[in-house]
Amino acid sequence: MSADLPARPEITPGYRREADREIRAFTRDWTDRDDRIASLSYFGTFAVYFFTLWLAVQAWPVWWLVVPLIVVNAFAGVRLYVLQHDCGHGSLYSTKRANDLAGHGLSVFTLTPYRVMQFNHNEHHSHLGNLDERDTTEIFTMTLSEWEEAGFWTRLKYRLYRNPLLMIPVGGLLTYVLIYRWPKNAGRIDAAGVIAHNFGLVLWIASIWWLAGQPGLVIYAGTVVTAGCIGVFLVYLQHNFEDTWWDRKPDLNPARAALQGSSALDLGWWWDLGTGNIAYHDIHHFNANIPSYRLRKCHRALREKYEVQTIGWPEAIRSFTLKVWDEDQQRLVPFPREQRTQTIPGNA
Repeated sequence: MSADLPARPEITPGYRREADREIRAFTRDWTDRDDRIASLSYFGTFAVYFFTLWLAVQAWPVWWLVVPLIVVNAFAGVRLYVLQHDCGHGSLYSTKRANDLAGHGLSVFTLTPYRVMQFNHNEHHSHLGNLDERDTTEIFTMTLSEWEEAGFWTRLKYRLYRNPLLMIPVGGLLTYVLIYRWPKNAGRIDAAGVIAHNFGLVLWIASIWWLAGQPGLVIYAGTVVTAGCIGVFLVYLQHNFEDTWWDRKPDLNPARAALQGSSALDLGWWWDLGTGNIAYHDIHHFNANIPSYRLRKCHRALREKYEVQTIGWPEAIRSFTLKVWDEDQQRLVPFPREQRTQTIPGNA
């Protein structure tokens, strides 16, 4: 650390541009891939996924056993998605071939076509924090000025979209069950791969029905719904919190967008285990080469050197009350109770 910097300087809020190089060098020390750890995470998560699915079928219809098993199975599904996300960044295994094979192998069980996911997510990384490229974000955020200029139907649509009681369950179902059957850019990137993925998904669901009948399908539907809710909950909080950061070019700073515009959720060790550490999204966006199995340790070590903004459960829940980006205050705020008015000359 430079001698002219105070001990543990703040990263967010109160972003420090001069810390960029130090943090970049620091995170680079955590980018080593270990194929043994990667395989343990990959095959171990699959083992939990299949075992809990089988146990839930065996426990049917004892709901007080089935429901907890569905929840554990759903978290295993979320972990599989995080591992596929790692593969898309080339950060799980040490070689591109191994990452791509693993990513394709996960596709059916995450309901997510690998190549298109990889392209769309890398687009999101490329345009992070850019108010002029919000179509690349997973959760759309309207600015306060756009809200004030919007008509009744646009406002109603956006209110419904940002309502967590609709966004989380309905958004999860729409995204993973319907939209991902032909996701954005599918025809341009990998139409054949998406068709093959969908065919594989049909075979997987047919196998569940053949082996476990109606109970198996009900349990599988329950895990899909639960995993979708967890996924949308995480995706929302990754960039939607009070002290997040957006800007427009030429003032947009990618490092600041990563460190301040992405959240670090500290929701406990069990949450990190169930979600593959993806909640430490700030350093993931700052350096996407860090494998998920090193993200938690890297973040903990970073906190020993810097004051890093973290979000616990109370702030995470409160973040769902924040709806629009106020460019003047540079923060995410709730819907305004009344439209801001401009001073009219002569009426001051």
